[in-house]
Amino acid sequence: MTARRHARLAAVAVHLPGTLLGTGELEERLAERNPGVRIPRGLIERTTGVAYRHVAAPGQQASDLAAAAAHDVLAQSGHSTSQVDLVMYAGVTVDAVEPATAHLVAAKVGLTCPVFDVRNACNSLLVALELAEALIAAGRYRTILVTCGEIATPAMTWHLPSAAAFEAAIPSYTVSDSGAALLVEAAAEPGIIAHRACADSTGFDAAIVPITRTEGGGYHTGPFAVDFFRLAAAVLRLDPAHISAPLIENGLTWQDLAAICVHQASMSSVGTFCNRFGIPADKVEITVAEHGNLVACTLAAQLAQAAQAGRLRRGDLVALVGLASGVSAATMLVRW
Repeated sequence: MTARRHARLAAVAVHLPGTLLGTGELEERLAERNPGVRIPRGLIERTTGVAYRHVAAPGQQASDLAAAAAHDVLAQSGHSTSQVDLVMYAGVTVDAVEPATAHLVAAKVGLTCPVFDVRNACNSLLVALELAEALIAAGRYRTILVTCGEIATPAMTWHLPSAAAFEAAIPSYTVSDSGAALLVEAAAEPGIIAHRACADSTGFDAAIVPITRTEGGGYHTGPFAVDFFRLAAAVLRLDPAHISAPLIENGLTWQDLAAICVHQASMSSVGTFCNRFGIPADKVEITVAEHGNLVACTLAAQLAQAAQAGRLRRGDLVALVGLASGVSAATMLVRW
């Protein structure tokens, strides 16, 4: 009888652009561009808890940030490009409608293996990890590079016809540019232990960036539109049993974990989500205040932060808890 194959996270790396945009500076820019609209100073940070966000250099693409993180994760793990069997790209932002952005990442890193994209809003990276584990368990690949790049700051709303428009646009001011990469490899013992996902797709239009076709045959991306109250209501309708299932099935509680990584769009949303689903807030890695909403790179950034700070050591248990527009949520239990 063939022994079951397992997958583990061998390494994680995050690339954060060095240019920081403070919330105070952002508000000043908004005031300059919208002289007829009152921009209450401090409201963005009081509402969201975001003090800074990272901004990519002019001309940088999502694949550039993903490739930078990929170079770092290969160096960190000691793997050569020839040892990578598959590349996944799992970002919300992409370089092109066609081809898959994974091709651009692979070319920039010097990889010649198969590639494909995975997209599910801010849960894209978590879905990619689930797929990587399944493909390794099936014996299709041994080493998979999961990458993510986010050029999210262009989604900020700069034209404000009214004070009401400013308040509606506040969620767009939390986003940040970033890149991330995780190396997933075959292992004798399970590193990715369990995962469970759920969705309420009736809330798909509560947070949406629409794409429309132009008369000339091209494509146009609309502004990021968020109905915060509908989005929050959709999230709160999700069944808490799905979020905690990977732990319960393994005889664990949240307190047994060394760290918990939870997707973070704002500080207030983290608190609400943790209260609703019984997650101890003191175990959650916080990145949103100093780095903004890192979109699909968020969980990788928190994993890297916990490991670098020594709060997460090899052999420790950690949960990756994803939350995304759509609406979807997922929990992955990992032995780091």
